[in-house]
Amino acid sequence: MKKVAKGKQQMEILSTIDIRSSVAVYVQIENHVQFAIASGRLKAGDQLPSVRELSERLDINPNTVAKSYRDLEVMGLVYTRRGMGVYINKGIESKCREECRRRIIIRMHEVVAEAKASGMTSKEIVEIAEKSLHSDTGPYSSPPASLTALARKKRAVK
Repeated sequence: MKKVAKGKQQMEILSTIDIRSSVAVYVQIENHVQFAIASGRLKAGDQLPSVRELSERLDINPNTVAKSYRDLEVMGLVYTRRGMGVYINKGIESKCREECRRRIIIRMHEVVAEAKASGMTSKEIVEIAEKSLHSDTGPYSSPPASLTALARKKRAVK
């Protein structure tokens, strides 16, 4: 069982939690762990930050972190060793990658369908997608000004 250096990689993975987001904090934590497993940044045996450490770092209630860790355990992604910590399970990388891709594809499909229904052109949708791809913001953070400026863009009247 390998242990990740305290503070560094563990906290980087969870550093883009945004308490102002419309996505619940416990869901953000769960998703960040899933994304890190899917991308290979977290591997089997890696230890997550303690409940207290993460709650203090994010300035959130420890019960919020505990809930996300319990949910991740129910999903089979992590296991807890009493008094030792929470660790990433073995053999879950491909399952996690597949589940993340499935959820993201569904969400992207919904967003594109909404954009089309609101009258956006394919060109506008692609422009937004490209700017999002080149943005350095993480999940759940506010979009950069270059993206929000596109909302005020006027379409040529036909």
